[in-house]
Amino acid sequence: MKPLVFITGASSGIGQALAARFHEGGYRLALTARRTAEIEAWAAARSIDAGEVQVYGADVAQVDSIVVAGLACTESQGVPDVVIANAGISVGIDTEDRGDLDVLAETLAINNVGLAATFHPFVAAMRKRGSGRLVGIGSVAAIRGLPGHGAYCASKAGVVAYCESLRGELRGSGVRVVTLCPGYIDTPLTQGNRYGMPFLMRAEDFADRAFHAIEAGTSYRVIPWQMGVVAKLMRVLPNALYDRAVQGRGRKKRRHE
Repeated sequence: MKPLVFITGASSGIGQALAARFHEGGYRLALTARRTAEIEAWAAARSIDAGEVQVYGADVAQVDSIVVAGLACTESQGVPDVVIANAGISVGIDTEDRGDLDVLAETLAINNVGLAATFHPFVAAMRKRGSGRLVGIGSVAAIRGLPGHGAYCASKAGVVAYCESLRGELRGSGVRVVTLCPGYIDTPLTQGNRYGMPFLMRAEDFADRAFHAIEAGTSYRVIPWQMGVVAKLMRVLPNALYDRAVQGRGRKKRRHE
């Protein structure tokens, strides 16, 4: 039987591109999102056989919702070989604004708790089987905080730290934890950004490089590699120089914008 990949946030952007690449790579698909009709239309447009894909409606902001979707996948299609916690949001915040504290809470609920809830239904079964890939989608925004990006940067730094912790917990079990940190990828999530996006990459190109990193069980990868170099330089830059470098940089749009 063909291997199975479970992907959240599969209705658009990176998630959809990953679904296409894994299907091309010979995987059956278990695709999850709130907007199931969009996934179904995408699969139909690609003439993907009904036996090759199943769609699960779930909201990663609700723990029980995504856990139920994972259990349904196991019941219907079996334990996945790869689970990709891709679903996430990116919204600017201003800590002076009381309403933006709610945006922060929502971002952490989706990008962090939702990621752990995505993995939860599969960890024990993968450990018992002795194989599997759990993939967390981080971001180069995890490396250093950017003005106006507090919620997103904090959540993606949390993704990196969480996946590193989980990797240690599963060491020796045969289950690999893969952390992928995209740079700027051309998706609906980034198209409204009001600042320069160096090394902007097509979602399809990201998905191809991600596919190979996941297949190899790579523990951590920044894609594209050029952003990995930039990220390392940013990390070692003294605070005073870094603060000066990002002063006046365009901020991410807040919800009401």
